Amino acid sequence: MSEIFQQKDPTFLSIELWQSQNNSLVAGFTTRLGGVSQSPFDTFNLGMHVNDQLQDVLANRNELGKSLRMPLSQWVAAEQIHGNQIHIVDKHDKGKGAQTFDSSIKKTDGLITREPGILCTAFFADCVPLYFFDPITSYIGIAHAGWRGTTNKIGARMVEQMQNLGVNPKNILVAIGPSISQEKYEVDETVINQIDELYRESVSIKHSDTKYLLDLKLLNKQILLDSGIKELNIEMTKHCTYTKQGLFFSHRRDQGKTGRMLGYIGLKQS
Repeated sequence: MSEIFQQKDPTFLSIELWQSQNNSLVAGFTTRLGGVSQSPFDTFNLGMHVNDQLQDVLANRNELGKSLRMPLSQWVAAEQIHGNQIHIVDKHDKGKGAQTFDSSIKKTDGLITREPGILCTAFFADCVPLYFFDPITSYIGIAHAGWRGTTNKIGARMVEQMQNLGVNPKNILVAIGPSISQEKYEVDETVINQIDELYRESVSIKHSDTKYLLDLKLLNKQILLDSGIKELNIEMTKHCTYTKQGLFFSHRRDQGKTGRMLGYIGLKQS
């Protein structure tokens, strides 16, 4: 299977397959390249909550907005608390979290919309980005799935919310984005015990007496399959944020002192 996230620009990778199906759709994941932020946020940091200089983050965000032809006035960002709460975004949310962190949608890790002129965004540095697109109704969404959000089944909740909006799960396309790979994601029994026994064995490898290697991407895929998403409709990237140091920030590799990539999905106004 070919890589779903294609790098056509130094600063971001695009979901070209989806964008070719809908000319209004913009969907992708940024790299750490091409911005103005100083070390350890060098250079294209897009997160405001990591102690980077605010003017540098805004410069980086504005640059991306120009590249995507979706200015900050159309961005929507959530607070991201590693939960499973989801917000249905409408025109009244435009600009929330775009220029100040305090204006982000509170206590939320998933965003869904089908309104044009809105870019749903989420920030990452090892956690799993989940992208959703229904070509029939044009509903789109993005979710931030760290181990807590994953074990609390934010992916399943996104599907459920889209279903409540009239979407047939069998039509939903899902992309599982760049995140930490199993070989680099060591966790303890506290984390493993949060995973449903149904999935535990297939997504983890015992590494020592109390440590395991967890495949967070695969765990999300299993949960999505059990939520009614067709396997044919799930694309999973091979990109690892930890190992590709020149391309991505990694919270674990950089011991917490690092920037954030942006996952984004939106529909341009015609």
